[in-house]
Amino acid sequence: MLKTEHRLDKIDLGILKLLEKDARLTHKEIAHAMSLSITPIHARIRKLQEEGYIRRYTAIVNHKMVGKGLIAYTQVQLKEHSQESLRAFMDATIKLPEVMECYHMTGAFDFLLRIAIRDMDEYNKVLIEKLSKLPDVGNMQSFFVMSEAKHETAYMFEGT
Repeated sequence: MLKTEHRLDKIDLGILKLLEKDARLTHKEIAHAMSLSITPIHARIRKLQEEGYIRRYTAIVNHKMVGKGLIAYTQVQLKEHSQESLRAFMDATIKLPEVMECYHMTGAFDFLLRIAIRDMDEYNKVLIEKLSKLPDVGNMQSFFVMSEAKHETAYMFEGT
């Protein structure tokens, strides 16, 4: 549960910006970059974590180098739109290891999935054996990434 108890100030935003660029930075390195001592940096990072601004730390892995060279964006339209149906679909989808992201959307389709797979054969298998068997799946439409022009994980903050 996210708690937004305080507004982010310039120091908080600076810490977030540094951590987004390199989450391996030590508190000492962040303190040096921000011209502050380690103690307030440590306290602020702990507070940013507790309040949900920092959800987790992770490495960004090159998907092609780990055998997931094909990225598909699949739109899914459900047959049924009850709360139970939507929840059942989401609960089932998040258990699929090939599904990297799942978004409940507005528009003609109900969900947008980002799926990372080895190749078209693997996608076909995922489509037939997994996606089509999810609760209340109606129509699906997939788009495949041919090349990547930009992939950014850091957010642009106002005032930084």
